[in-house]
Amino acid sequence: MKALIALILLVQLPIHKAVPAAPPAPLGCDDPESEAAAEAAVNYINGHSHHGYKFALNRIEDVRVVPQGPNNDIIFLELDLLETKCPILSPTPLANCTVRSFAEHAVEGDCDVKLQKLDGTISVVASKCHSHADSSEDIRQICPDCPLLASLNDTEVLETVSAALNDFNSKTTGPYLRLLEIGRGQIQYHPAHIVAVEFAVGATNCSAEEAKVNVGACQLLPEDQSNFGFCTGTAVKHPSQDLNVDCQLYGHQVPIPDIPLPSRVFQPTSQDTSAGLAPSAVGFTNHNLRLSHHNPLASESSSSEIFRSMLSAKPVTKRAVAEAAQHNKVPRPVGFVPPPPPCPGKIRHFDI
Repeated sequence: MKALIALILLVQLPIHKAVPAAPPAPLGCDDPESEAAAEAAVNYINGHSHHGYKFALNRIEDVRVVPQGPNNDIIFLELDLLETKCPILSPTPLANCTVRSFAEHAVEGDCDVKLQKLDGTISVVASKCHSHADSSEDIRQICPDCPLLASLNDTEVLETVSAALNDFNSKTTGPYLRLLEIGRGQIQYHPAHIVAVEFAVGATNCSAEEAKVNVGACQLLPEDQSNFGFCTGTAVKHPSQDLNVDCQLYGHQVPIPDIPLPSRVFQPTSQDTSAGLAPSAVGFTNHNLRLSHHNPLASESSSSEIFRSMLSAKPVTKRAVAEAAQHNKVPRPVGFVPPPPPCPGKIRHFDI
């Protein structure tokens, strides 16, 4: 009888099943870890770009983490960047670079980046970027008379660059400067006809006086002495005729290991067109960030199917995100403040 009672009690005892551990909460776009990864990504992108301007982070659109093992994660980022006023050759730290305003005809960059976080250290494995200028219609709605970006080989842009550089070289007591590339050209027609240009230059082995005798002998300085700079020029065509130019040289810079000196990319050859502008940029209004780079020093293979599928996936529109949030809305107690969505993150400057 005692045995039967014991058996009954045993059957009635609650059975405690092992509860599987809840999966970790998804990483948010504004979480410190995401921002640290984004900072590493932006530095990598700027460090491997050889044309145009440095880009700054505007928004983290998406972040995904794929665990690979103990203390080893692969991080995928989708980033929105904005062009700054710092040329890619400028030694100015990105933190001190001003993002170009919307009214200056802003340029946006879209990047997909794969990173590895191994034992707490974040490194970039691969990146793929492109950039585009905001539409002229958007600029016109906000500022009808603001100058718009012109093609880099626009006749007025080329004439202004040539006139500005010749004017500077005719007055300087320093080295003779050669054009490396045109960075931007903007034309305003009302209330005055004004052409504004920005262009990169390099110091040659001639003085300005020596160049007057034989300019053909003036060559860019070798890599161990290279000295790059940047010029801005403004030509008033109407109602008056006026030209202003300012050029600043940066001094010799030692490149980061595995990143070639820009002179290897910029140095004009006899095949170059449009006053030294690289043929690949002719016809465009801005230098496309077109960057697809695999880090040869990364320990993670950059050819994984996950990375390829991420780059080929169509981005979710902001309207679709808003509609999904509205569809999933449920009643909340009075005073309840819902947590911010994990992604996309905050806009740091402005939305294009």
